[in-house]
This record gives sequence, structure tokens and C-alpha cells, in this order.
Amino acid sequence: MFGELIDKFDEIFKNLRGAGKLTEKNIKDALKEVRRALLEADVNYKVVRDFIKHAETEAVGERVLKSIEPGQQIVKIVHDELVRLLGEKMVPLAPIDKAPTVYVLCGLQGSGKTTLCGKLALQAKRKNKKPLLVAADIYRPAAIKQLMILGDSIGVEVFHLDNAKPPEICSQAKKYAEKNFIDLMICDTAGRLHIDDELMVELEEIKARVAPDELILVADAMTGQDAVNLAEKFHQRLGLTGVALSKLDGDARGGAAISIRAVTGCPIKLASIGEKLSDLEPFHPDRMASRILGMGDIVSLVEKAQQSVDLKEAAKLEEKLRRQAFTLEDFYEQMQQIKKMGPLESILGMIPGMGKALKGVQIDENGMKRVEAMIQSMTLEERRNPHIIDGSRKKRIALGSGNSVQNLNLLLKQFSAMQKMIKNVNKFKLKGLPKGAFPFQM
Repeated sequence: MFGELIDKFDEIFKNLRGAGKLTEKNIKDALKEVRRALLEADVNYKVVRDFIKHAETEAVGERVLKSIEPGQQIVKIVHDELVRLLGEKMVPLAPIDKAPTVYVLCGLQGSGKTTLCGKLALQAKRKNKKPLLVAADIYRPAAIKQLMILGDSIGVEVFHLDNAKPPEICSQAKKYAEKNFIDLMICDTAGRLHIDDELMVELEEIKARVAPDELILVADAMTGQDAVNLAEKFHQRLGLTGVALSKLDGDARGGAAISIRAVTGCPIKLASIGEKLSDLEPFHPDRMASRILGMGDIVSLVEKAQQSVDLKEAAKLEEKLRRQAFTLEDFYEQMQQIKKMGPLESILGMIPGMGKALKGVQIDENGMKRVEAMIQSMTLEERRNPHIIDGSRKKRIALGSGNSVQNLNLLLKQFSAMQKMIKNVNKFKLKGLPKGAFPFQM
């Protein structure tokens, strides 16, 4: 997401860094390029006009003209304006503090509503809450079946009724939730390929019957300006409490994400960043602005690590590293921890400057799978003592993992180099440090 916009902003700011100081001319030239980049990214033209006006007012001034780092000054101004457009502060979902708290999801067909229902249910379950999924989409073929499969995969109950209209289904589901001590009720409503009055009337009746704590529009970030128009119409009719942007992991230009908040005044609360049910995060305007400007997102990276890394296992690993006892078994466990954090490309993109460094580089996710397969094909003794792997063992491991002996040799060579590196780190960095002072994560 935002790939083209990030590249264009980087080019604009690079040209400014070569200037000795900021002048009204190079400010206007730079903002003209920013305007063009935003319009090409499918940002609403009224939003762009307002953005440039505010940015120019901030940039043209005595304090800025004397800046010794003009490029950085413009980056800060553009960053602050992006944060303002995206909503300034993160707006959380309504707390699950009464039984049942009700979330209703709406949107067009194919926007990702059903999947988002599963993601929200999983989040609630991880917080030790009892969620209930409600199948209120009776029109799309297999919609109810899809929701039931999602619910079964995460161990969450799905409520559905045969021969009933969606408002009645939601109403009965709320009564069921009240009797069965459900903490969170999530309603998956029907979508259409286009907005029609019948859809809106149905949603209005659902809202009247269940009085949702959250009425969330699921907007496909890849639909560009259509997503903005959609959000505006839904908000006018229903009074949305928030927007969830889906498919933010795609290659969309990103204009919808920047425009929705400014056009509708409705906060973006959620960002769906992948296909897995765990790929859902709160929408932070400041962090998203940093990503758009290619500045990374260390805070989100740290949060992902905290959620994924087992601290007890990390402490054990640190002790092994100190004793230089790091094995292929430990390496495999670390790979599993990294996988929990999401796609490797997404993780690396959160590191400042890494996105630019990786430009044009293909991240081979299959490479990790090949390494996993080779380690899984080893015996426990071989994982703990790779030096015992001779020619016959190599043939067996390669055959069992569907790899070549050459690939296995490369893995063993790289692991040996890693062990030498750890030995050097211990020698030069850890010597004399108190326990816990140098937590090393592979």
C-alpha cells in the first residue's frame, strides 16, 4: 500500500535536501509536486486543495525560511498535515463493557465484511471475552457458510435463523446473547454491488432494533474514490460510528485512506492489513502518516513483537546465546515467532529507511518455508548438533524436505556463520555486562 506515493514523496524531499535554505519559490515548487502526487494517488481533489493551503501557510514564514535543514522541515510540515487529514488521534472501538456490546458491520459486497467479523471475534476472544457472530447476510450465496467456517476455525459460536429477515435475525440474536452471557455480538450484514434504497432501509431497521454500540462501514481501500463516495452516502443515511479500511496490504494507491476521514468526518478505526484473522490493527493517523512518508513505524513493530514474542522463551534464548549454545532447534523456534508478526515484507517496511533499501528487492517468503522444511526433516539430535550431519544424513534430509543437498549445504554454512557471529558478539559486546543488559533476538 502507498508504494507509488512513498516513492514520489521521497523524490520530492530529496530534491529539497539539496537546497541551501527554504524560499517561497522552492516551497511552492515542492508543494506543487506534493499536490500532483496526492492527486495521482487518487486523493479527493477538495482534500488536496485544503491540504496544500494549510501546508503552504505553515511553510512560508520567517522561522522556516531560516531553517538549516529545509528538506526535513518540509517533511515535518507534510507529515503534520497528513496526520490532520487522517484524524490526528487514534479513535478506539467502543469498549466491551456490557453484555452484549453490539458491533454491526456494513458495506458493499466483496469489501471484506465477513472476514473482518472473524478478525474482531478473534481479538475479543484473546481479551478473554465471549463473542458471538451473527449471520445476517441471507442474500449472498454461501455467506452464512463462510461465517460458520470462520467461527469454527477460532472456536466462536455463530447465530443464524432460517426463513427470517436480517432485522429479525439481529433482534433474535441480541435476545440470545443476553440470555447466554455473550460479551460481544458482531453482525455480518448483507452488501450489494451498488448502493440501493432497499439495502439502506434494511440497515436502518437493524440499527433501530439492536441499537449498536458500533456501526462500522467496511471500505475496500483498493476502490479509490468510490470508497470515499460510499462512506459519505452511508454516513448520511446511517450515522456511522467508524470506518474499517480493508485490503490495506494490496497495491492500491492509498487515496481512499487519506480522503475518507476528511470528506466524511467519520473516524477510521480499523486497518485490515492481511488475509489472516490476526491481521487487524487499530488505525493510528500518526503512524500511517509516517508509513506514507517512508519513515517506518517502529511503535507498531514493537507492539507486534510484544504480542508475538514469548518473554520466557526469549529469556531462555538469551541464556543460550550467552553460553554459545544456539542450535538449529532454537533457530526454528525464532522463525515461528517472526511468522506470528505477519508477512516479512510488512515487518521490514516498519523499520525506518528499510522500505527504500528494499525497493525493487523481492522478499522470498518461500525461502523461509524451505528452511523450515529442512529443519523439520532433521532428527532432534541433528538439530541440536548440526556437525553430525554427514553425506548420508544430508541425502535423507534433502529428500524428506523436497530440497536439494546444495540447499541444505547452504543452510548449514549460513548457520555456522551465524554461530561464529554470536561468538564474536559474546566476546566483544556481552563481556562484563549484567544479565539482561543485551537481549539478543535472532
